[in-house]
Amino acid sequence: MHGLVNRAIERFVRDTYGRETWLGIIGGLDLGYSEFEAMLVYEPQVTVQVLHATSQALHRSVDEVLEDIGTFLVSHPNTAAVRRLLRFSGETFEDFLHSLDDLPDRARLAVSDLTVPGLELVDQSTDVFCLHVYNPDGATVRFGPVILGLLRAMADDYGALVVLEYLGRTEACEGLRIHLLASVHGEGRAFVLGAS
Repeated sequence: MHGLVNRAIERFVRDTYGRETWLGIIGGLDLGYSEFEAMLVYEPQVTVQVLHATSQALHRSVDEVLEDIGTFLVSHPNTAAVRRLLRFSGETFEDFLHSLDDLPDRARLAVSDLTVPGLELVDQSTDVFCLHVYNPDGATVRFGPVILGLLRAMADDYGALVVLEYLGRTEACEGLRIHLLASVHGEGRAFVLGAS
């Protein structure tokens, strides 16, 4: 598994629950290190172990932890680069939804060896969409809950009102339903093209 995935788990725990919580989780696994290097590749089983240990330490299911990580990647100040990458997708949340098919290619432009899930948005009506999340072959982590958390945070970021539903999974694909109730519901977060 790419180190960026493991690093995202680490940063989520450290920035949300504190360094001591992270050290307790990683120390209990006896991996021989306490931090992940973003550009290294780790055995897939390491990611699984870290997720399960995090789940137990936080008293949350693995899916809940993954969804929280998706939200964290967009909403936390320490992950502003991810938010910026996503906000370049359009001026409205609906623009953002329709650009999701291109997101894996944009992520690979930033990090060429990063394996990310394929995304396919299907319009079911003018305000209801189904997002298919195609997990990479041999993936040990399901990305559907991460994408669900990411969508929830992006809707807030744009000021849109949405209802999100996890539809379930097959061997290779997970489904998410997105019901866009209002494109402009509240005040979204400010976004400018140039970095501050």
